[in-house]
Amino acid sequence: MEKLSAIAEDEFLYAKIVSRIENQIKQNLLKTGDKLPSVRYLSTQQGISISTAYKAYVELENMGLIEARPKSGYYIKYLPSRFSKAPAVKPPLKKIEEVSVGQMISMVYQNMTEESVLRLSRSSPSLNLLPLARLAKSMMEAMRKSPSGNVNYEFLQGNLSLRKQVAKNAFSWGGQVTENDVVTTQGCQEALVFCLRAVTKPGDTVAIESPTYFGIFNVMLSLDLKVLEIPVDPETGIDINYLEQAMNKVDIKACLFVTNFSNPAGSCMPDDKKQQLVNLLTERKVPLIEDDIYGEIYFGKSRPRTCKSFDTEGWVMLCSSVSKSLAPGYRVGWCIPGRFKEQIINLKMMHTVSSATPTQAAIGHFFETGRYDLHMRKLRRELYTQCLKYTEAIASYFPENTKISRPLGGYALWIELDKSINAFELYQAAMEQNISIAPGQIFSTDARFTNFIRISFGISFSDVVEQSLKTLGELIKGMIR
Repeated sequence: MEKLSAIAEDEFLYAKIVSRIENQIKQNLLKTGDKLPSVRYLSTQQGISISTAYKAYVELENMGLIEARPKSGYYIKYLPSRFSKAPAVKPPLKKIEEVSVGQMISMVYQNMTEESVLRLSRSSPSLNLLPLARLAKSMMEAMRKSPSGNVNYEFLQGNLSLRKQVAKNAFSWGGQVTENDVVTTQGCQEALVFCLRAVTKPGDTVAIESPTYFGIFNVMLSLDLKVLEIPVDPETGIDINYLEQAMNKVDIKACLFVTNFSNPAGSCMPDDKKQQLVNLLTERKVPLIEDDIYGEIYFGKSRPRTCKSFDTEGWVMLCSSVSKSLAPGYRVGWCIPGRFKEQIINLKMMHTVSSATPTQAAIGHFFETGRYDLHMRKLRRELYTQCLKYTEAIASYFPENTKISRPLGGYALWIELDKSINAFELYQAAMEQNISIAPGQIFSTDARFTNFIRISFGISFSDVVEQSLKTLGELIKGMIR
């Protein structure tokens, strides 16, 4: 009887703890991203057994209200139910056809460098999230190790230490490559340009995502290429059936997709879709340029695989860099171009001869010492918390019919507003308040994203950010017709 009584008391205490924490979350006393007491501390604080405290946290986790983070503890994870719907998939307004890059929407980023502007439009980390002192230390140590002080030209294919580290890290996304498979570049965009130049000529058509990063349009324009936009689901990525049908009508020479945490939609293609895409393009001998710049910025337990990991015949050209994760100004990138390696090396020789020696050596050293892994674990935790806090603030201040993406990595929230909202007009109104956002029009060649905006959560959440999101919400409510 005493044993049964003790069990009943544990059940009562367990349910009581669950109910109290649940109510504190609903009353906004515990906010998204807040850390909860450890299991041991909760046990001592509430006078309950460790097993009862643990059971309470497991129940709250099953309810979707909190989450366990490895080696860190339990955190609040409350997402408003009214944002359960993701933004809509928008097919092109036009029939499948070749669209001239000259028709693309003009850019609106003339004010992004002003210090007085809160740049919610910039998809990159704020300086306080970067390990500046450790980076400087790696730079100095790499210079000391070099007989020439890193003033000589680097190898044409790139710094050997860096290439070895890139090849080593490929294990995390399912890759089997060596340093001989890697070519370094001045950032990811140069890698994309080299890959496009290797497999296309002016006037060719390239399939890209829609929505997609506006910088891709500039690349296509500079190379005199045409684009064919493939609709993207905010969760699972490109519509492969749409792509296949398009390929039956249009002579597509290459595809350029961000398969992990695309910008701005935030989608991450499941592994079976990646395999399906690689099979389709390999069968048709169409190169895939895979932009994996956000692949390391994941919020789950493991890094997502890449299309390159399913590539057995060398048709996938993977491109990446440390610009979004570690050192934007270092301009250190790379590509793993498969069967097109020689073309890429020749293009690099004609274009830049070699990449900057000091920064490549410093990043190679940063990887080699394990500092990159430590930094990325911290950065992922910080960004995930910021993502949740931004989402919660938008839930509080934006209109009820707002829809928002649920990214599992990256920096971007893709937000669908009321149909009456013109995102460019909202951008102009926000700039008058010194708030920069990215209007949906710049992520496509037509007007299908007129009522969408992208907000990036790379800037650490603060009272200033929260007030700015509140101001945006008021502007949006005032524009609804």
